[in-house]
Amino acid sequence: MIRNVLESIQGIDIFPIISLTIFFVSFTLMLIWVLKADKKYIKKMSEMPLEK
Repeated sequence: MIRNVLESIQGIDIFPIISLTIFFVSFTLMLIWVLKADKKYIKKMSEMPLEK
């Protein structure tokens, strides 16, 4: 029943493509940020919860 409803909506086939693209782009950007991040900054941030 749900499949029949979704198939009747015009243009619904683009949404999975858009969501996959958004996920892939955000994952790639986070990966690039992690690889290029300053190691001193990461160490400082990881030690913050233990300071007090």
